[in-house]
Amino acid sequence: MKASRIILNNETRIQIDFPYNKEIASQIKQLSDARWSNTIKAWHIPYTKEAFDALKKLFPDVEIEKQKTDQPDANKTPTPSTSPISNEVKIEIIDYKKIFLRFPYAKEHIAKMKTIPYYYWHKEEKQWSFPYTLNIVSELETYFRKYNYQIETKNINTKGADKKEKKNYGNERKLPEEYLKKLKLARYSENTVRTYTQAFADFINYYATKELATITEEDIKNYLLYLIEKRMISSSFQNQIINSIKFYYEKVLNGKKLPYITIDRPIKEKQLPNVLSEEEVMRIINNVQNIKHKAILLTIYSAGLRISEAVNLKIADIDSSRHLILIKGAKGKKDRNSLLSEKLLVYLRKYFLMYKPKVWLFEGQYGGQYSDSSIQAIFREACNAAKITKKATVHTLRHSFATHLLERGTDLRYIQELLGHSSSKTTEIYTHITHKGMEQIKSPLDNLDV
Repeated sequence: MKASRIILNNETRIQIDFPYNKEIASQIKQLSDARWSNTIKAWHIPYTKEAFDALKKLFPDVEIEKQKTDQPDANKTPTPSTSPISNEVKIEIIDYKKIFLRFPYAKEHIAKMKTIPYYYWHKEEKQWSFPYTLNIVSELETYFRKYNYQIETKNINTKGADKKEKKNYGNERKLPEEYLKKLKLARYSENTVRTYTQAFADFINYYATKELATITEEDIKNYLLYLIEKRMISSSFQNQIINSIKFYYEKVLNGKKLPYITIDRPIKEKQLPNVLSEEEVMRIINNVQNIKHKAILLTIYSAGLRISEAVNLKIADIDSSRHLILIKGAKGKKDRNSLLSEKLLVYLRKYFLMYKPKVWLFEGQYGGQYSDSSIQAIFREACNAAKITKKATVHTLRHSFATHLLERGTDLRYIQELLGHSSSKTTEIYTHITHKGMEQIKSPLDNLDV
């Protein structure tokens, strides 16, 4: 049996780990305020000397995890280890689709991994995996760099060079300072700044030996052809690359739009968004036990919010008297109002009394805004618990909100206002998803005597 200090639901607790044994579990239940957590799959007790002494009395052989104190101090905040046994982190990018990760064992690292969307622990191989995105790779490298680890990042192509070519150049060439300054002066969102800088960094490192001012339109097209034919990038990433390049030559260098405006844009693949049924949404919400987590998902679904809009909500944005939620500076720097559900208001009041947020509506355990990745992790765990087989993300709740309103007869113009769409064409996509009225239509086969 092992005991270790953890932070769970903003509370310091002692986690108790042991091979499953019904008798031991029964004894632990007798301890004051002993609880079972589905999140960490373990029993935990208060982080106090009295609780710890009671545990030692029941189980004298209990071992204290490394880097934990023998005498619990409820006022002490745990700090990550800076001297692990191994000092190497290995990141493998497989076919630009999946990331495999190995790192020195530490509980704080494992807790971090569980905040990244769609994480998976491979027990046999002793490694973690995540879907590939530039943001996740960057987040992993930034996190482990804080602990002075040696980080080895590899691109591995398992499909052969004739199918997808891995990147064969580094990122040694730094972004021009003026590029970063212009992005900030243009007041682009953090996500847009991150996307532009990552995309433009790839471009300038492809032409690492060329002066940027001498790069021609033909050079840019050749680079895009390389990305499409060799690295098989998506059309959305191609658009991001083009935007990041145009921003430099047109905004930073104050160049004319021509010739860079002539670069062909890829046709964006038209895909209908996945939508959850009302029954599936209910199952997901009902499988969330933590009041803060439940309040977050309820807020996103009931008001049709983007995840960035949810984390940017402040307490003052909840107008309970008018039953409205004010979303400030949303996509396109637009403000709008959305619905404040009566049921949501009940949960928000319970959550507020329990957690007492100070500025932001949803705050992390040490204050400040709640993170996007934490909300994705909450949603993923809830989907798993609810046995949802559809491919769904937190953004699926926004799509479901719009579709459910349409199915219940809400005018498309009102849905457009609630979602903050500039064009009605964007909102009309939900008319292709709803099944309202379809049940009245019969297949012509039903009229045949076969």
